[in-house]
Amino acid sequence: MLRNKNVWILLTGEFIAGLGLWLGIIGNLEFMQEKLPSDFLKSLLLAAGLLAGIAVGPYAGRLTDQASKKTVMLLAGFVRAISVIFMLIAIATGSIWWMVVFLVLLQISAAFYFPALQAALPLIVAEKDLLQLNGVHMNVSTLSRIIGTAVAGILLVILPLSMLYVGSLVAYIGLFILTWFLNIDESKDLQTAKKGLLEKTSFKDVFPIIKGLPIVFMTLIMTLVPVLFLGGFNLVIINISELQDSSAIKGWIYTAEGISFMLGAFFIKLISDRSSPYIILFACSFMIGGSQLLLYLADIPVLTIVAFALFGFSVGCFFPTAATIFQTKVPKEFHGRFFSFRNMLDRITFQIVLLISGFLLDLIGLQLMCVLFGGLSIIMTTVFYTRHRYLQTRTANQNN
Repeated sequence: MLRNKNVWILLTGEFIAGLGLWLGIIGNLEFMQEKLPSDFLKSLLLAAGLLAGIAVGPYAGRLTDQASKKTVMLLAGFVRAISVIFMLIAIATGSIWWMVVFLVLLQISAAFYFPALQAALPLIVAEKDLLQLNGVHMNVSTLSRIIGTAVAGILLVILPLSMLYVGSLVAYIGLFILTWFLNIDESKDLQTAKKGLLEKTSFKDVFPIIKGLPIVFMTLIMTLVPVLFLGGFNLVIINISELQDSSAIKGWIYTAEGISFMLGAFFIKLISDRSSPYIILFACSFMIGGSQLLLYLADIPVLTIVAFALFGFSVGCFFPTAATIFQTKVPKEFHGRFFSFRNMLDRITFQIVLLISGFLLDLIGLQLMCVLFGGLSIIMTTVFYTRHRYLQTRTANQNN
């Protein structure tokens, strides 16, 4: 797999783009802390971009199934680079509204790029290598996050905020150039797409496919558990920093969570040989709920780091397993629409959790909110697990 040129192009592009993304995210947090005092207002601002991504999701899914994955990734990469210019204008003018434009364009770009990327991965490696590639890909993404957040923290001290976005722009241009060198054989998929065009393929065609594949349907529902943590992730980190009166804790949190994520993604191949995908997903979900409950003690730095390390390892196992299930169980001719739908579902749930997180942080504070979300995660996982065992038992009885 690692001798495959396309794999190296995608991994290198992911690393470079990840650096740019996290330079921008840290810059966003800094800009919002200066301009918006309320956590709820911060969440509303972030939600504006997510809404735009949701709105174009159905079209992005159809286009990904009907056109070249490489072409879609190139167009999305171009829009992503252009979006940074509007953030530079926002910094120059001090206007939140230009930041809204930046976030909208960035999320529209992501709505096209990520379904195309997920649909491209099964086309460049054999099915037996997909779990390993998903793990490596997520590790590269996490490594870029660790380095990107560290570099951003240093640059904020010595350079103006705008330079973070200049670095982000350079990274996105680098990703655009690398994408040109991808060489993906899409001839069969494009022939299927042309046939689909004649038959008036609809985005809604993906829903019967999901309903008819219980493992895919269950995995989609299970992804709601980590979203309860991830939706308000950055707001939680800001609040922990304020609670402990420490700017340095942000870096420690990102580093601990990132390294643990990489360990989880590294060990998932070994774990998957001994356990079913469902068992992995349920176990990880319980650990995610436990890590949230542990943040009731977020005023203690060591326990804060432990909580994020536990969360990082859990999602490092969870997401490669979920991605591999989707890529192998869903028919390839539906990959664009399916991953676009999944992207839309993630954005909707992220937006809801983001708004609720901002509201609860203002209303009841960080620690009680984490207890509430942690308890909800464990209850949801228990319900899903009980349902799964019931269906297994019923199927076994029917077979006997």
